[in-house]
Amino acid sequence: MKIGELAQATGLAPSRIRFYEKIGLLKAVSRRANGYRTYPPEAVTLLTLIATAQQAGFSLDELRTLLPSDLSQWDHDSLITALRQKLADIELLLQRLSDSKARLQEVLDTIEAKPEDLDCAANARRVLAHFGLVPGQTASDH
Repeated sequence: MKIGELAQATGLAPSRIRFYEKIGLLKAVSRRANGYRTYPPEAVTLLTLIATAQQAGFSLDELRTLLPSDLSQWDHDSLITALRQKLADIELLLQRLSDSKARLQEVLDTIEAKPEDLDCAANARRVLAHFGLVPGQTASDH
């Protein structure tokens, strides 16, 4: 299969396919006498796995260690371990994002609760005091 056909079958740009080949994720590539690349049918499966794994948050380095050169030789236990670790990483990230969102919402609510008689500078001092942050002090001074 030519790169254009592979690109159409996977929805990936030819440049991305060549990049995956260059970094060693796509290995089963041969060249014709004219220099054109030809790809085996399994390349569709492999590229789809790569794209799906990247969308799930796997880095290219993680994929390089996780993907076997022959998909029929996949280490089931390693795959399960990697997937469980990625789920744990995502859970931690979600918790951090939730904490950040709550903190930002608290800051926004405090800023929006500005009394009518305060100017912006006085409101900034009020907000900083609310969060225990006084200008000129570091967090360790509290």
